[in-house]
Amino acid sequence: MKVLIIGGFLGSGKTTAIINLGKYLSENNYRVAIIVNEIGEVGLDGDVISKYGFDTTELTSGCICCSLKTDLRYTVTTLYNNYNPDILIIEPTGIAFPDVIRNEVNLMNLKDVELAPLVTLIDGSRFKQLMKEIRNFSQRQIIDAEILVINKTDLIEPRELPIIEDAVHQLNPNADIIRLSAKNYDEKFRKFNKIIIEKPGLIPEIIDDLSEEEIDSIECSNIATYSKEFIVSQKKLNSDVASSIARDILYNLKDEIIKLNPEFLGHIKLYLEYDSKMVRISMTSYYDLPEVEVVESSKTYHPKLKILTAVSNIQKGDLVDTVDKCVSNKFHEYDMEIEKSQTHNHESHNQ
Repeated sequence: MKVLIIGGFLGSGKTTAIINLGKYLSENNYRVAIIVNEIGEVGLDGDVISKYGFDTTELTSGCICCSLKTDLRYTVTTLYNNYNPDILIIEPTGIAFPDVIRNEVNLMNLKDVELAPLVTLIDGSRFKQLMKEIRNFSQRQIIDAEILVINKTDLIEPRELPIIEDAVHQLNPNADIIRLSAKNYDEKFRKFNKIIIEKPGLIPEIIDDLSEEEIDSIECSNIATYSKEFIVSQKKLNSDVASSIARDILYNLKDEIIKLNPEFLGHIKLYLEYDSKMVRISMTSYYDLPEVEVVESSKTYHPKLKILTAVSNIQKGDLVDTVDKCVSNKFHEYDMEIEKSQTHNHESHNQ
């Protein structure tokens, strides 16, 4: 089993890259399993990836002390023994240090397990903002990688690309640097897939006891996080109403967060499930325009809203209050009641 860890800051395109990587691997007859780690109590990316037919396991709470130690070891060992995939892809939360995860996998000492090169995706369209808003954290993710992918090249001015690549190279001169747009399943992307599957990863130095400073990537990132699932009282929603609610919540949320941090970075993801559809909408920065997508599903849903927010340089309490207010106000405008789901119990991992 080869273990491939694909890291990168929130909104760098990891989920899109993993879906297309999974397609490539399936086309080439590899058995693939995927572990997705979310930063909050509610999983979203795993739902999306599973719709493409991949065996996906979610680790929620995004807590290095529990999810990426106890849960990760259990999940990797279970997949190794029971499913025996050729390739195991791990998508860490965007505010994790991927090399910490690699160290945990290395410490498991599983027979016939090989580590692929450590990959970090960089959102080239936000590179300047990343270096300004969360410089130390972003540099750490870049410095630790063996393969650096400057992603979203379709959103970057051609004259800016060499400047970004040179800055990345100065931070990590030993890494391979690849430019691409992960959403395009083209020859350049397939070549990237071939490289990361065939190239052996470096054998990392075994670290038995990481310091608190090494482990606490969430604290280091200075990102406030909050995620929640809301059950909607209305039994049925039509597509126009569902799309309007999702879009309005995100725009209102953006306006309120800008008041707290006018130049915020992060990732806000909102999924509104209803009937056999899902409205997906996301945003990654203060200047971003939310993208709305309606996805068909084979399942039938009672309406519910899943929202994940991770925002730079604001207080957690302010973020929680802002999200809850924006969500409740919008549904009340439509005379709909909502109720928070009972989800992940953080304390249970420490028992």
